[in-house]
Amino acid sequence: MSDERSGFRSSDERAGFEITPEFERFNQKYDVFRRSWWDERVKSDKSALFYRTYREALESWRKADGFTQKDYALRNAAWHVSDIFTELKESEDRREGFTDAFTLQREVASERTEFESPEVAAREMKRVAKAFGASLVGITELDERWMYTSKFSDISLTEKPNDIPAGLDWVVVTAQQMDYDWIRTVPSALSGAATGLGYSHDALVVLSTAQYIRNLGYNAIASMNDSSLAVPYAIKAGLGEYSRLGLLITKEFGPRVRLGKIFTDLPLATDAPIRFGVKEFCDICRRCSDACPVKAISAGEPTTEVHNESNLRGVRKWSIDGERCFDYWVKQNSDCAICLRVCPYNKDFSRWWARAGRVLAGTPLRRLMLWLDKRLGFGERWKPREWWTRTG
Repeated sequence: MSDERSGFRSSDERAGFEITPEFERFNQKYDVFRRSWWDERVKSDKSALFYRTYREALESWRKADGFTQKDYALRNAAWHVSDIFTELKESEDRREGFTDAFTLQREVASERTEFESPEVAAREMKRVAKAFGASLVGITELDERWMYTSKFSDISLTEKPNDIPAGLDWVVVTAQQMDYDWIRTVPSALSGAATGLGYSHDALVVLSTAQYIRNLGYNAIASMNDSSLAVPYAIKAGLGEYSRLGLLITKEFGPRVRLGKIFTDLPLATDAPIRFGVKEFCDICRRCSDACPVKAISAGEPTTEVHNESNLRGVRKWSIDGERCFDYWVKQNSDCAICLRVCPYNKDFSRWWARAGRVLAGTPLRRLMLWLDKRLGFGERWKPREWWTRTG
């Protein structure tokens, strides 16, 4: 599908995408997590131990606050529902939700429910997805540029075709908020529970919503980290903006979200990208790049330069050095989200003052907001043991 015929170029401008002639679609094989299974530059005994700790008890527990047996136990329990789905079809060389789309669905109904219009259908899909637990829902068109050229199996260590069938021209994008207090304890094994629970909730939402669509007589494929890049779809679906830390920033939860996708042939009205000043704020803010212990986040301007194979080519943006980032995860024996914790958009927006700060960040007074954010101590680490001893 050409840019001219689909209108993607004008949509790219609204989304803030700067795509150059050197653009190349991404092969899942080069995702840094996939590389940790086959690429000697990323793969190590420590990375193997890192993965095992999400399934098995560590032989010894770190004495540091946030890395006790209770912290790891909670983290792994939060991942448990997502893990069940991921492991169900490993005997078929499928890790659904992470390297493969979900096939855990009943057949498409033989009779089809007709909708008055794509707008009516879109409103209903959003209502249903939120009823199943989605924090945010947006809709956009399928864009082949963000689909993986090939998938990669962590089990057989082989490339596989991307098996999202043709004709699923609409994408329902969901976002699951992650727990604010857990993220405040980063870096810790306890904070990893926020990620795990986000994925476990996401699996429920995308599987249930996709099955609802299938029950209406339309095809729908539920997806999490597999099959495509998630952030570009979320931006095009109006869920938020791109940021210096390489993640989506939403108005409701800042960067504290996990993303899911549902590919469907049900005609749906699409949402427009939104802008609320994130790019302009990130231009002056260096909280994430300054706080990153391994300097994996750029402190400069957006660029088309790449760090390694794990970066998307041909897009002018802030790119993360995934090799440095993942190496720190492995050394910590848990995922890191320091950049999320310190981000000035990481707030509890149920508070009026947090919403006021978000508005200020989108104005020429954004430097004042940044100064206030630092002055008031936002982004400082909360001791994990305080979460365990908190009452109420």
